[in-house]
Amino acid sequence: MDDGGIQEESPSARFLTPTRSGGSRWVDGSEVDSSESAGWSLGDDRSAGTTSGDGGAAASSGAPASRVSSGTFRRRLGKKPRRVDSLDVEAMNVRGAHGHSSKELSMLSTIAMAFQTLGVVYGDMGTSPLYVFSDVFSKVPIKSEVEILGALSLVMYTIALVPFAKYVFIVLKANDNGEGGTFALYSLICRYAKVSLLPNQQRVDEDISSFRLKLPTPELERAMFVKDCLEKKPLFKNILLFLVLMGTSMVIGDGILTPSMSVMSAVSGLQGQVPGFDTDAVVIVSIIVLVLLFSVQRFGTGKVGFMFAPILGLWFINLGSIGIYNIVKYDMSVVRAFNPMYIYLFFKTNGLKAWSSLGGCVLCITGAEAMFADLGHFSVKSIQVAFTAVVFPCLLIAYMGQAAFLMKNPLAVERIFYDSVPGVLFWPVFVIATLAAMIASQAMISATFSCIKQAMALGCFPRIKIIHTSKKIMGQIYIPVMNWFLMVMCIIIVAAFRSTNDIANAYGIAEVGVMMVSTVLVTLVMLLIWQTNLVLVLCFPVLFGAVEFVYLTAVLSKIQEGGWLPLAFSSLFLCIMYTWNYGSVLKYQSEMRGKISLDFILDLGATLGTVRVPGIGLVYNELVQGIPSIFGQLLVTLPAMHSTIVFVCIKYVPVPYVPLEERFLFRRVGQKDYHMFRCVARYGYKDVRKEDHGFFEQLLVESLEKFLRREAQELALEANTMEAERDDISVVSEVPQSPACEGDLQTPLLSDQRSGDDNGMDTRDGSAPVLPSSSLSAEEDPALEYELEALREAIASGFTYLLAHGDVRARKESFFTKKFIINYFYAFLRRNCRAGTATLKVPHSNIMRVGMTYMV
Repeated sequence: MDDGGIQEESPSARFLTPTRSGGSRWVDGSEVDSSESAGWSLGDDRSAGTTSGDGGAAASSGAPASRVSSGTFRRRLGKKPRRVDSLDVEAMNVRGAHGHSSKELSMLSTIAMAFQTLGVVYGDMGTSPLYVFSDVFSKVPIKSEVEILGALSLVMYTIALVPFAKYVFIVLKANDNGEGGTFALYSLICRYAKVSLLPNQQRVDEDISSFRLKLPTPELERAMFVKDCLEKKPLFKNILLFLVLMGTSMVIGDGILTPSMSVMSAVSGLQGQVPGFDTDAVVIVSIIVLVLLFSVQRFGTGKVGFMFAPILGLWFINLGSIGIYNIVKYDMSVVRAFNPMYIYLFFKTNGLKAWSSLGGCVLCITGAEAMFADLGHFSVKSIQVAFTAVVFPCLLIAYMGQAAFLMKNPLAVERIFYDSVPGVLFWPVFVIATLAAMIASQAMISATFSCIKQAMALGCFPRIKIIHTSKKIMGQIYIPVMNWFLMVMCIIIVAAFRSTNDIANAYGIAEVGVMMVSTVLVTLVMLLIWQTNLVLVLCFPVLFGAVEFVYLTAVLSKIQEGGWLPLAFSSLFLCIMYTWNYGSVLKYQSEMRGKISLDFILDLGATLGTVRVPGIGLVYNELVQGIPSIFGQLLVTLPAMHSTIVFVCIKYVPVPYVPLEERFLFRRVGQKDYHMFRCVARYGYKDVRKEDHGFFEQLLVESLEKFLRREAQELALEANTMEAERDDISVVSEVPQSPACEGDLQTPLLSDQRSGDDNGMDTRDGSAPVLPSSSLSAEEDPALEYELEALREAIASGFTYLLAHGDVRARKESFFTKKFIINYFYAFLRRNCRAGTATLKVPHSNIMRVGMTYMV
């Protein structure tokens, strides 16, 4: 091939080089449709992925023997299975590709992990006895034992129904390869039904080992009907995304209130115990503790994590011990609360006041969502064991002990927890309670950080700085902006409300909202993936949804008393996330419309119409297919172009982790002498990107070299196979060679027939698949050696990051609301978010930006 175009091939070899069609090109410059989902088979149906056009005409003009050779070759290739180096096969053979969820832990390891969950998962729920009864009886005065036993029965059955029955036995099983939370449920549903609104999804992502689902039952007509409804109606897709974003924003809102509520409840125990310790003192001490709590976040939880579980373990022991002491000392008849009839009597006696008190009762299950959200750090069984064996019984005994104390001391409602503690144990319990409250706050702060990171990974939150505080535990992260925002908001809440009862009015709305969102999403999982019996599917939302709806109506009645606060925070973050997702999708669609045709690039020739100088140019873009429009701007703007061009797409897929051996996908763009490649680096929403630019460049180059070697090996294998076919039919056909490359490079890669960007590479310890002995080494293949030498020369000259400084604007004919959202709100978020290359710490001298305006 010369610089001016494609060299004409002989008719006998024409079936090996399909003509251009706008899709991705094979090694010799021919193309394959990147959206094709078929395998690499070169059967007669190949026209679905390539344009036959002039190729068909050329083939028809060849000799009959050539056509026989072509047909025989195609039929034999069509009968062959996938190659051993297929990404699908590699994905199934990866060790640990599914993370901890695929490993069966021993009983001892499960018990040890269950002990660790006490310090991370159950801090919020474990500290609820500090304030539940005081808030419940602030709405319902105690007039008889009916109020005490009714409230106790209500608390007991609430804990038994929501955390115990719903989360422990049902929701925890709906995990995404060991990851929990609303985003995990969303990604789980998106992998079974095409409902994702994320812009850069492609079918090859489903080949990631942690992407595939193993359905427990055959597909049913009901599941397919629901799936079709979700896929065909954009309204349902938007509703589903809205629910996920709303649930995530409510978790963030809960993370603002939890530290304020927990810390202030613990500090308020000094009132009445220390003379002169009034409300102002409680506020000041609480603010000091909050400032201290948020100030140490930058050190990470890893340095003090070993203290969490023992402190919370001691806290639960204190709860159980003090509860047993109070039951035995004051009134053992509180066991009558196991009779749910007292709930009926409670509502019958107090009417509307009893319904209003549900807003205080729901505080006993705050933090229940943490059991699912923090699942990624532990196993399902460990969380189940910890709750069933420790948390559940200790909480029940603690509430029964407080109820027994109230039977004899009904006026001690305001400080029920500390008043029920024996005097000699007050100070030890106070210290443990304060530490437990801080740990509970830490759990919600960490959960907020995790939600923000997952939202960023799935394109639903602006890019902000994330610091990973642990080299061993991926989930331990620190987000400075969110940390200081949470601290300021907590200080304002404590200073403004000045009372735990007032904060409790605002507390619980976000928690109940998250629970209802999880109920809807798990119901979809039961319908689509588990394919559970329809009666059981309906029972789940009817039973738990009804309970949560009743609690929601109760907490919503407290909006005027402070319940508006979490709704305001949640609405703010919901608007930010939805706007960012909306603008990002429109920007991606604009890039897809403006991408450059391969025909245009090929018409420019190997020099691309300019001067090629040594070096590697990394063109960052969001397209997983096609050539981005920024490349055209670069060709027009720059006086020269790098000798090697790599179109890099950093892409997050809706799975928790992408194994390293499935991280990179490479595809050659254009012909061999163009030295242009496409690289898609895939990351899961829980993956850590902490590498510096040098490390990333090294991984990319190693993967590219492996890709070139594998490409040459496949070409050699195909050349030998083709030669054997020609010997069988006694037809000799000479394959023309171009001046720029050897003859075997005229044969397309078989693996490139797979849809999407293929050829995933292990960036560190992966090795090329075992190939036949006919494969050529670099010394035996001059073309491979030439290209590797050109790559080394380009590496020695350095890397340049070619970026687009994009400005997104709404079209003139757009509605006013769209113009306002895109031109002002989304533009403001883009100007103030973190640049994409900031995560790689790229030196400014290595960055070159080109201005772009995207009209959406």
